[in-house]
Amino acid sequence: MEKIKDKLNNLRAEAEAAVERAEAAEAKNKQLELTLLNRDQEITSLQHKLSVMDADLEKAESKLADAKHAHEEGDSAKSTAENLQRKIQILEEELDNAEKNLKETVDKLRQVDIKAEHYERQLQRAEQERDAMEKKYEETLEKYQKSKADLDALVTDMEGI
Repeated sequence: MEKIKDKLNNLRAEAEAAVERAEAAEAKNKQLELTLLNRDQEITSLQHKLSVMDADLEKAESKLADAKHAHEEGDSAKSTAENLQRKIQILEEELDNAEKNLKETVDKLRQVDIKAEHYERQLQRAEQERDAMEKKYEETLEKYQKSKADLDALVTDMEGI
């Protein structure tokens, strides 16, 4: 009788531990999903930044081409040529800055992509752990219920003796 009570207590303890592990896995899963959502938003933001930078780059290249074209046609006034030269220099600097920003944005996007893949793998692992823990919990619960039924039958038999 004492062994059965001990076994029953052990099964209860195992069931409670399995429930706690399942809850912890679910909490971790939610946290990873939140992190993944944040990373997705960051990717979207960086993609938007990239498209804005591309548009700015195209504008700058267009202005540079226009300025070079005007320079090639050769305005007769020296002041106009100097103004165009300054504009070209400014546009080239803007183009260099835009290209640098574009490269940095692309690098950040790649890093975010790698991190997102990493978190997706972590999320999959956490979900697999949770599924395994839920299965073990169900098995333990089934064993507990069977043991309880056996114990109840034994108690009934003992009362009949």
